Amino acid sequence: MTDLTERFRGIFTALITPFKDGAIDYAAYDALVERQIEAGVAGLVPVGTTGEAATLSDDEAEALIARTVRLAAGRVLVMAGAGANDTKKTVEKVQRAEAAGADALLIVTPYYNKPTQAGLAAHYKAAASATRLPVMLYSVPGRCGVEIEPETCATLMKACPNIVAIKEAGGAPERITRLRAAAGDALIIHSGDDGLALPFLSLGAIGVTSVVANVAPREMVGLVNAFRKGDTATALKLHELIAELTDGMFIESNPGPVKAALALSNLAGPEMRLPMVPVSDANRDRLAGILGRFNSAASAFQEIR
Repeated sequence: MTDLTERFRGIFTALITPFKDGAIDYAAYDALVERQIEAGVAGLVPVGTTGEAATLSDDEAEALIARTVRLAAGRVLVMAGAGANDTKKTVEKVQRAEAAGADALLIVTPYYNKPTQAGLAAHYKAAASATRLPVMLYSVPGRCGVEIEPETCATLMKACPNIVAIKEAGGAPERITRLRAAAGDALIIHSGDDGLALPFLSLGAIGVTSVVANVAPREMVGLVNAFRKGDTATALKLHELIAELTDGMFIESNPGPVKAALALSNLAGPEMRLPMVPVSDANRDRLAGILGRFNSAASAFQEIR
C-alpha cells in the first residue's frame, strides 16, 4: 500500500463555510477545523458542495483553503474543492488552490452542462494537467446530471498519473465493484454518502468524504477505524448509531440541515447564501429531536465502551 493511499484513508470532513452577516465567520470556522482534527479525522475538504463553493468568490475560496492549510499545520491532509462547470474556470481554481497550499484537489463533474464521457475526459485532463497535486474525481449525478463511467475513470488514470481517486456519491454500492474492475485496486475510492460508508468500505473503499462528520466526527472516525481493525460488530453499531442523524442531514438540500444541526449545537450559525436558505422551522424542530436522540445514544455508547 502506497504512502499516498494511506494519506487518503479514513474520514475527510466536507467542511461547511459558516457565515455571519453575509461574511465568512472565521472564528467559527477555526473552531470547527480544530474540533475535526482533535476528533481524529484524516482530512479536511474546504470549498466543496457542503462549503457552498458555488456562492464563494474566488478570493474567498482561496483564503479559506490557505487558512485551512495553516490551521491543519500538516496534521491532516487538506483536499480543496476546485471544480466548476467551465473548464477554463476549473483550471484557474485548480491553480489557485495549489498556490494556497492544498495537499490534494477534489474536482466535481461539470454541473448543468451534462457533458458526454468524452467531454468529461477532456475536462479532467485539462484540470489535472494544470497541477502537480493528486486529484480526486467527484461523481455526483444527483447534483450534476451526469456520472463518471468506470471506463472513463480508468482512461483518465492512465492519461494523468496524478488522477488517483474518486469520490463516489451516486448512491449505488455496486459502482464500487465496477470501478475496481475497470481501474484496478490502485484507484482510491471514497464514499460520498455517509449512510453507505459501511457497505462501501466492505466493497473496497478506503475512506468517506463526510457531511455528518461536521456534527459527529468521533463517531464517523470510530466507524472507519473499527472496520479497518476488523471489528465489524463495532462498526455496525456505529453505523446504526448515526443512521437517523445521517438521514436528518438530507431532509433539505445540503448544507442546510448540517448548518442547522451545528447551530443547535452552538458550533456555528445557520446562515446561508442565496439561493440557499436556512431549513424550515418544522425541519429545524425535527433536527433538534434527532440531534437530542443522537447525543443520548452516543453518550450511552461511550459509557459502554
